[in-house]
Amino acid sequence: MIRLKHTGIPFAGTARPALAGLLAGLLATSLSWAQAPSATLNPDTVQAGPFDMGKMWTFDTPPTDYFKKTYNFTPDANWFREVQLASLRFADYCSASFVSANGLVMTNHHCARESGTGVARRGEDLNNTGFFAKTAAEERKVDGLFVDQLVKIEDISKRVQDAVTASGADEKAQVQAREQIFASIKDEYAAKADWKGLELQTITFYDGGRYALYGFKRFTDVRLVFMPELNLGFFGGDPDNFTYPRYALDCSFFRVYDKGKPLQTTHFFKFNPNGIREGEPTFVTGNPGSTERLKTVAELEYDRDLQFPYTLSLLRSRSNALQAYNATAKSDSVLNEIFNLENSYKASKGQLDGLRDPYLIARKAAFERTFKADAQKKGISTKTWDDLAADVAAQRKAFNDYTYLAPNPMALGETMTFAMTLGFINQAVTDNPAIWQQAKGVFEEMPRPKSRALEEAFLAAHFSEAQAALGNDDPYVKAALTGPNGQVRSPREAAAALLAATKLINRGFVTMLQDGGANALATNNDPLLALGRLGGKRFLAVNATVRDLTTRQQVLRSQLGRALYDTYGTSIPPDATFSLRINDGVVKGYPYNGTQAPIITTFAGLYDRSYSFGNKAPWNLPARWANPPAELLKQPMCFISTNDIIGGNSGSPMINKNREAVGLVFDGNMESLPGSFIFVPDANRAISVHAGGILAAMRYIYKADRLVQELTGVVKK
Repeated sequence: MIRLKHTGIPFAGTARPALAGLLAGLLATSLSWAQAPSATLNPDTVQAGPFDMGKMWTFDTPPTDYFKKTYNFTPDANWFREVQLASLRFADYCSASFVSANGLVMTNHHCARESGTGVARRGEDLNNTGFFAKTAAEERKVDGLFVDQLVKIEDISKRVQDAVTASGADEKAQVQAREQIFASIKDEYAAKADWKGLELQTITFYDGGRYALYGFKRFTDVRLVFMPELNLGFFGGDPDNFTYPRYALDCSFFRVYDKGKPLQTTHFFKFNPNGIREGEPTFVTGNPGSTERLKTVAELEYDRDLQFPYTLSLLRSRSNALQAYNATAKSDSVLNEIFNLENSYKASKGQLDGLRDPYLIARKAAFERTFKADAQKKGISTKTWDDLAADVAAQRKAFNDYTYLAPNPMALGETMTFAMTLGFINQAVTDNPAIWQQAKGVFEEMPRPKSRALEEAFLAAHFSEAQAALGNDDPYVKAALTGPNGQVRSPREAAAALLAATKLINRGFVTMLQDGGANALATNNDPLLALGRLGGKRFLAVNATVRDLTTRQQVLRSQLGRALYDTYGTSIPPDATFSLRINDGVVKGYPYNGTQAPIITTFAGLYDRSYSFGNKAPWNLPARWANPPAELLKQPMCFISTNDIIGGNSGSPMINKNREAVGLVFDGNMESLPGSFIFVPDANRAISVHAGGILAAMRYIYKADRLVQELTGVVKK
């Protein structure tokens, strides 16, 4: 499951969010990741791969010549324009596409899960039953859902870079100048006749090597048409997530309406249920969320040593706590939160495994050496790498206080986050009493925890993590784990006692603090508030340090991105930024588990996997899937290709050279997970629902003849 997700985790470190000549120096001794002999590895002999920086090409500078050379296929400007206009951004977290002239939109089930179930009526359980609108009148509008179509692109690189340069050498001034010119450009274009009414967004490529202004046509009347049951859309659950072979009907369909009627459009991908053959070129068009392939080795080592280990600990303990809570709460929203955390855990674990692979790090180091050498040939200074290394070293020193004392409900729970925030404000007001009136608004955001047990679990996990990272002698840890009589408490005992004693969830008490002014906040002896003052003071200090470091890092990475662009131009695509991209690959299997992965899976495999687990969750099938017709079992269900995808590509159409939809991207295999920082196509595979499989399910199981006819143009006899 590769939907773009926001877990709420504080990232203390690095910010989130001529090809021929390069290839000659990179191709030698390029090993497969899976075959790399780590035990005897000599890093100096490892070379970077030709596409380590990926294949996420922009529509601003489409890779026409590369496609011609690689696939003997020369798409013209109209081909790219039609692909662009048929592609959509689904809300602010997924991709989608038009697949009929009547505004039919295709995306993933896991992209539509929240919005789709949001239209359920009293007594309905759409996770359990799925949904199909047998008539147009039954299609249900999803309040708040929108899809965006990219219709205008303008290169604004020179204006932005000139403004940044004119701001001088001060790094904060450079960032401010960039934001100011962004706002100015958006205001200017919003007034232009051919840009009026569009949603405008500034897009950064190469961390500042290039900039563009995108204009989107936003459609806000979006209605649910078809969504399978959760058991099919997420068949195999988290155990099967990021694995292959795969059997998931991870699709859903919506319709865009315009002035109360289905949108009429000529920009859509026709369905081709028979377009998948081994070796066939495939193209993914969508909005990959974020990659970090431009990161230096120093930055990647920071992630490996500090950020990802912390993130994994946080995701695991909080997911466990939510699962225990939801065993009785039975909340769909909490279930989605658990899915997101489990998905993030598995993805982060795969990235950390990649970062710990000496071969992959050696490969990144090899690219860094080649990049530096090529940049120097063009007269570009390599001092930026040294400056970034120094910045990262300083971030390492700040990591513990910035990470473990950050007021974040995912890490601390709602109540301790409130206490830490008040402690932060207390110190800020002590330093500058004039801000008290402005700070008083914080008191209105009282904690609203889901349950006391969940709060205790989150806070106990936080105390355990802080104890391990900061040490038993740390003042914050001592204060947390020492009872009122000086006794040492376990993290769980401390969490229970502090939450039982605090009055920070009492409206009257919080109002008293607010009315009492800064003195009340500074002197009240509520035990959780006192702990919050201790932690908040330290966080305020380190926050200023990290803010300056990340601002500097942002400027340095912009310099690095500009150096990359000035050295290689568009022959190396920029990192993903949740902006529309097109990437290329081929349908291809790969060796795994001592055998070969097939290029396609079938519905027969779906039933075999369900039977093999005794039809138990998460491999159980709904009743309507019992006793399938023999013809269904022969049909393709999913397939793999070498396309370059990442979170945010969920819902992206897989198309062929004829601009036909042959599949729907929904996941990558385990070998794809290091793709955040390096693209290794040897075993990296994108996993898609087969277009023929979607139609087969609609035809044989859901009896969705109306949709089958719309997608194929063939009327059932």
